[in-house]
Amino acid sequence: MSTAQQSPAPASDAHPGGDGDLGAAISVRDLRQSYGDFEAVKGVSFDVAPGELFALLGTNGAGKTTTIETLEGFRRPTSGTVRVFGTDPYGQPPALRERMNAVLQHSGLFGELTVAETIDLSRDLCADPLSRDEVLGLTGLTDKARIAVRQLSGGQKRRLDLGLAVLPQPEVLFLDEPTTGMDPEARRETWTLIADLVADGVAVLLTTHYLEEAERLADRLAIMHRGEVKVAGTLREVVVGHGDRIAFRLPADVRFDDLPQLPGATAEVEMRQEEAWVSYTVRGEDTEGRAHGALAPLLAWAEVHSITLHRLELRSASLEDVFLSVADGASDLVSG
Repeated sequence: MSTAQQSPAPASDAHPGGDGDLGAAISVRDLRQSYGDFEAVKGVSFDVAPGELFALLGTNGAGKTTTIETLEGFRRPTSGTVRVFGTDPYGQPPALRERMNAVLQHSGLFGELTVAETIDLSRDLCADPLSRDEVLGLTGLTDKARIAVRQLSGGQKRRLDLGLAVLPQPEVLFLDEPTTGMDPEARRETWTLIADLVADGVAVLLTTHYLEEAERLADRLAIMHRGEVKVAGTLREVVVGHGDRIAFRLPADVRFDDLPQLPGATAEVEMRQEEAWVSYTVRGEDTEGRAHGALAPLLAWAEVHSITLHRLELRSASLEDVFLSVADGASDLVSG
């Protein structure tokens, strides 16, 4: 019995074709970014439509922030093209300044100003801004209006960052780790705000280390590793392509080689709190019945050999499973 994972086809463009979708708010085609001899981004392609949230996930150093910084206009591509509403964003041309905004990883707030003064300063720089009260209400900072920014918690500063980003009513919004430092309640309130923006037609490109955030918000997603997109598609496409899981604690008197071969499945042993567990990954075209088709012969084998399968688990793959597989370098995965 093989313990190796199967190797499906490599990921393709999220929206393949030509120089990009002409109706897309964001279009990236074969983007490459190098720093000297180091290639940080290696041929990334995707589109984001108006009213869509696209989550760009990956390990630290995968190239996510470099990709977003290029789309924000801070970097010129080494090769390939990036477009926002059909315009090259490099240098942040006037045609795009009122149409796009961002929440960056590092805040640029002035600690000496109050929250209200910070919002008013940003409003003075915008053509058609939301009111101060609207921004305070959206971010849940109404009771902090007269507080100096330096006195805010890390999560509150991130909420203010987001409020300033939506203040000019952008059509494209880049969110780079927007909920870092927030408590669970504030994070969920922020998710609601982001979902409302998308429902209003804003195109959102999100990077996050909170996989639940991507699961809740993303219409489509891509997972990057070492500068490349390894898997892309809707959440269902990504997860279904990774298979179902059957797992149980390995009985003390059973060797790995004694385990049955299950249809469409590969097996491996993993350690959980110093206990050996068997984990079957089941793949196949019959996404509705593939786990049942593998579980039935496993139960029959256990009955014949009078073996109890302690703590038996049957579940679909999760986004975390896919992410960890990519992070572990487990070959290329299938895209939607």
